[in-house]
Amino acid sequence: MSLNPFFQFHKDFEVRSYQVDPDGKLNLTALSNLFQEIAWRHADSADFGRNLQEQHLSWIMARMDIKCENLPSWGDSIKVYTAGRGKDKLFAFREFLVTNTEGHTLVEGMSSWVLMNLQSKRLHKPEKVLPAELFDPAEKPDWQPEKVECGGELLKSEKLKVRFSDLDLNKHVNNTSYVRWVENILRENGCDTPRFLINYLAECVMGDELEIHLFKNGDDFIVQGMVEDKQVFLAKAK
Repeated sequence: MSLNPFFQFHKDFEVRSYQVDPDGKLNLTALSNLFQEIAWRHADSADFGRNLQEQHLSWIMARMDIKCENLPSWGDSIKVYTAGRGKDKLFAFREFLVTNTEGHTLVEGMSSWVLMNLQSKRLHKPEKVLPAELFDPAEKPDWQPEKVECGGELLKSEKLKVRFSDLDLNKHVNNTSYVRWVENILRENGCDTPRFLINYLAECVMGDELEIHLFKNGDDFIVQGMVEDKQVFLAKAK
């Protein structure tokens, strides 16, 4: 039972030493891992999570929007909340909230997901498996992660190769691995990430070689990931 009446599910966590950056704050990759963990635990608790694998179905994150108010520090006790926020066409929405033990907001997040058959690569309507009491098919959230557009002055490019540790259960690159790649190039070039948005556009697999480009567009930093001529992700940070 969630302690926050606006959310359906929560878990308590403690920020570990291996989850913080050089400033002692929870890093963006670790935060994304917490969001992924709470999403799967919520889904499993209501039978729309790992049990879908029997039907060759899986949830694929399409977009994530994160607003960092006050990132927690090493040793802090935090509460991570989540809830379904309806659907729009083929997208199902999931909201996240991180608070301290006093209930003060630290981070907010909104994500969109698609339901895919991993064999046929066909997308299914999310209401096919979602419990209506958790994901109201008539609900459409006002806050939806936006589409990222690529452009601006090219600041830096680098190459990397998809390694075994980047993969998830489906042998595709985990959505949090993309976040780690983006966080690295942003932070190494002077961009903090109080507001972070990522669009997942195509899958990557082990052995793929990526070119990652960092652009400056006004007040925004844009990060583009390419595999040959295929754009696999776009991210924006302020």
